[in-house]
Amino acid sequence: MSAIRLLVLNAVRQHGRAHGYQVRSDLEYWGAHEWSNAKPGSIYHALKQMAKQGFLHEHEIAPSTVGGPPRTEYEITPAGTEEYLRLLREALTSYDQKTDVKSAALGGMVDLPRGEVITLLEERIRRIERWRGAVTDYYIPEDGPEQLGHIGEIMHFWIHTADGEAEWTRGLITRIKGGAYSFAGEGEPFVGVLAEGQENPYATGERHPGDDR
Repeated sequence: MSAIRLLVLNAVRQHGRAHGYQVRSDLEYWGAHEWSNAKPGSIYHALKQMAKQGFLHEHEIAPSTVGGPPRTEYEITPAGTEEYLRLLREALTSYDQKTDVKSAALGGMVDLPRGEVITLLEERIRRIERWRGAVTDYYIPEDGPEQLGHIGEIMHFWIHTADGEAEWTRGLITRIKGGAYSFAGEGEPFVGVLAEGQENPYATGERHPGDDR
């Protein structure tokens, strides 16, 4: 799964309609340029690609008063919303997702109902435990990594990572059950994107050829 698709759909969905530079600014605001491949080229490519796939609708608006080509704004379609929620559910459930995908999913989890997120995270723990069980068919954690020579450090790392992720996920479930955060259907939707003209404190200050699209 691509974290960029999840991030871009999330940003456009929160805006209602957004042009490429707004989406790029939002992803920088979230810090995604540090923990994912959310670079300008990949963001604009994702917007164009998902428009072709019917997940986004392109609106060509008038050029600015200072000149330049018409700017394209993107609006998420019903199919795009369905795709966004599908990607979100998959990322919250699957253990074998990359860190950037997991991070993107955590940023969007409040777009789902509280009870569903708990269910998805509980399934995530079950998948972690099944994966851990498959590793321990060949490796006994209690005997230490030396049992397999230095290669045992690989499985030791896998087990340590799985246990850490399971513990963290249980903690998140506890916090959500305790009333943390505001999920879908519990009031005004969370808005974490920048308003038009709002200064981005995390902007890189660099502009690229696609910024006016």
